[in-house]
Order: sequence, then structure tokens, then C-alpha cells
Amino acid sequence: QVQLVESGGGLVQAGGSLRLSCAASGRTFSNSAMGWFRQAPGKAREFVVAISWNGSNRYYTDSVKGRFTISRDNAKNTVYLQMNSLKPEDAAVYYCAAGGYTGSYYYREGSYDSWGQGTQVTVSS
Repeated sequence: QVQLVESGGGLVQAGGSLRLSCAASGRTFSNSAMGWFRQAPGKAREFVVAISWNGSNRYYTDSVKGRFTISRDNAKNTVYLQMNSLKPEDAAVYYCAAGGYTGSYYYREGSYDSWGQGTQVTVSS
């Protein structure tokens, strides 16, 4: 497994930006697909974005396309989530996740075997 630590969450006004980071240690990070999920109060955790082990494939849920960008730096064992044009509905706890080859199931929680503790994102209107 991979140990994951998220950072970068906070309070931002609607329309603002945040960049989340997820630092990994343990299993070889560069072999891992990485994903970001989020959970708002009273709602189930949902898929946000994923990136393949080498960064060649990126997948976004429709609601964040054009606003969020996932990237990774395998030399730093870190994955990033740049969030722009934030909306109140983006407010949630954001979780970083690592897994092996996900194939077309990148959106499923079960495709990932390591999770971070989460970082809170609050968006004020």
C-alpha cells in the first residue's frame, strides 16, 4: 500500500482557486494510478478526477471539467489537484487515493487500495 497525506484545503470564496497536494510514500508511487474523491455532508463519497500512473490519461467527472486539473510529479511522489472557479457545491472533504491499474474503473472506490485522511474545502458564496 501507499501512505497518502493531503494538504492545501481551506476556505475560499466562490470563483476562487485552491491547489490540493497529496504526498505519497511506501509502494512505488510511479506505478500507481491516483484519484481524488470528495464527500459533502450528508452525501456519499464521489469520484472527482483520476490520473494514470504516467500521467497520460486523465479522467474528470462532468461537473469539474474545465475547472479542475489533476497532475502528478513522480519525482516528488506527489499528485496535485488545481481547482479553479470554485463553486459552493464543490465544498467537501477531498480524499486522495492510490491504486494499481484501474482500467476503465477509475471512478470506482474499489479500484483504489490506499486513501488519505482527507482535507476540507469550504467555498463561501
